[in-house]
Amino acid sequence: MKRNRLVVASVASTITLAMALTACSSGSDAPADDESTSADGTPEPADITLWLAGPDTPDALRDYLTSTFEEENPGSTLTIEQQEWPDLVTSLTTALPDAENTPDVTEIGNTQSPTFTTVGAFRDLTPLYEELGGDALLPSFVEVGMAEGKNYSLPYYFGSRYMFYRKDIWTAAGLEAPTTLSEFSDAVKELHTDSQSGFAIGGQDWRNGISWVFANDGELAVEEDGKWTSTLSDANTIKGLEQWQDVFEGASNVPASAMDVAYWDFLNDGTDGEAPEAATIMAPNWARWSIGDLTTNDDGEEVRDGMVDDSKYDIFGLPGVDGGLAPVFAGGSNIGISAQSQHPELAENLLRIIFSEEYQTMLGENGLGPANSDYVSSLGDDKFAQTMIDTAAVSQLTPAAPGWAAVEGASLYEQLFQAIAEGGDVTEIAAEYDEKITPMLNNG
Repeated sequence: MKRNRLVVASVASTITLAMALTACSSGSDAPADDESTSADGTPEPADITLWLAGPDTPDALRDYLTSTFEEENPGSTLTIEQQEWPDLVTSLTTALPDAENTPDVTEIGNTQSPTFTTVGAFRDLTPLYEELGGDALLPSFVEVGMAEGKNYSLPYYFGSRYMFYRKDIWTAAGLEAPTTLSEFSDAVKELHTDSQSGFAIGGQDWRNGISWVFANDGELAVEEDGKWTSTLSDANTIKGLEQWQDVFEGASNVPASAMDVAYWDFLNDGTDGEAPEAATIMAPNWARWSIGDLTTNDDGEEVRDGMVDDSKYDIFGLPGVDGGLAPVFAGGSNIGISAQSQHPELAENLLRIIFSEEYQTMLGENGLGPANSDYVSSLGDDKFAQTMIDTAAVSQLTPAAPGWAAVEGASLYEQLFQAIAEGGDVTEIAAEYDEKITPMLNNG
């Protein structure tokens, strides 16, 4: 099962990209708006390149894209190159301004999109928006791919996160799945012991932690008159951060300095049937395949059974303050056409395949949330698929500020949440980090 990742860029990379694209867009190397076309109006055959990030897109889907594109565009070829997540922003920063070496189409992390869309890195997809899905496309992902009211990148796939828990431990304590955020907090603190987290979360794990901010109608940053301002000191944001601090201090044994922990392992019994390290975790939907009893697959390998024991394992979406679902931070990717592509019409033809019903369905069948909500049924109809769909529907993303990738690259949110996890005064910490983050949001 594939894993959704969100990666970061450095401040220097963000500035370099902006300078490079500005120079390139004003120079003679910028490609023409339209490539050469044949007598029948179709684009001349050419070789185009698609960059995919990490291994998330399975080989079967890559093969489908290649064969379908080449069948529908006779004489043209599609080359798919995999870029690793940690190096993606650096690679794009170098390649996108270079018309000779740019990928024609590229996947990009959803939180990276604003940095690239706001500096002219991608071709305007607004004329294709309706054809590729329009309002059926995941709204939060569409938003981070926009600049000045135009669409420059669109959703590729989504993932979501929710709660996985040891139902047997909760039941033994007389507890049921909570329906409000306060019920969740009370339950996981009651389940906490010196050797077992009621809720395992690392102190630096801000991508999970900001769900408490969203649940309280808080914002990380807002835009007014074209300028972004960090809003950690907003009353609602403070309330969410204080609630998260209370849960961390009262329920988690994971260090304040920890992040990206393999939480799914915490729910599995230890060797010789020892108690698990945690009663509850928050993780992406694919974590189910790393949870459960050990079994042997057809290749003789030991694997987890994927939570088939309903009396032992279960899931629920993080509840909201007054019930329902709290907004969680969505994982996944966007996709766009390089502004420097020399074959934009062929690149658009590739996007038509990617956003087709058949390919969108294939994404869902492989556990990746389809960008187009019309095809989410392809994820299945079990509780895992339904919870993924429901939590994604109320998900939120980080601010679509030009400098957000720089904020992530500086690890400021890791530092912020660790300071809160260590018991610091939330109001003072929020004010300190507002001062650091605001200039960076505007590429300052």
